[in-house]
Amino acid sequence: MTSPVDPVQIRLTGENSFIRLSPEEGGPQTSRTSHWRVLWTPAGAGHVLFLKSDEVDGGRARVYSDNIAMTRYVQEEIESMLFPEFGDTSLPVIPAEFSRSGGIESAYNEHVVASTETVVLSWHDFLTPYMLNNPAGEASGRTHGVYSCFFPARQAQITVGDQALSGVVSLEMRGPAQSSTACCAWSETWVKP
Repeated sequence: MTSPVDPVQIRLTGENSFIRLSPEEGGPQTSRTSHWRVLWTPAGAGHVLFLKSDEVDGGRARVYSDNIAMTRYVQEEIESMLFPEFGDTSLPVIPAEFSRSGGIESAYNEHVVASTETVVLSWHDFLTPYMLNNPAGEASGRTHGVYSCFFPARQAQITVGDQALSGVVSLEMRGPAQSSTACCAWSETWVKP
């Protein structure tokens, strides 16, 4: 009988939604975000937003969070693999408060409020959701595995202060699933063998 328990170490569970914008569909990315709503890690729970845009702060990456210990853990454990610039633990962490509004059935928003500015991430015009299953281990060549429910959007916007950043979402395939460069990634769990 096959065990119903996956024999892996759980490293993080929560959400990791993202937006990546380009000047035209399929073009080079000029704005990128990685938004984490973390329910559990060995360093605690909390929120973190990584933001990099050619239009903000000279293109330097920014980090907003309500838990610096959890943020450093996410940087070292996961972001260093996904986008090394966001994994740089020498980046200062800007204290912020996080909230959300809306829903997948219409428009979904993440709000990040710091003393310096407010950042709003917005997704709408959603495609069919799908389950991402990237197991860890020798067969896949990955040190970490991830399981996540993706809600890809055809359209998204990043607003920093009163400026809506320019660019568009690009459609892309993930295996047989139609996806995009702007996804709400919920029920996300990262594991190691």
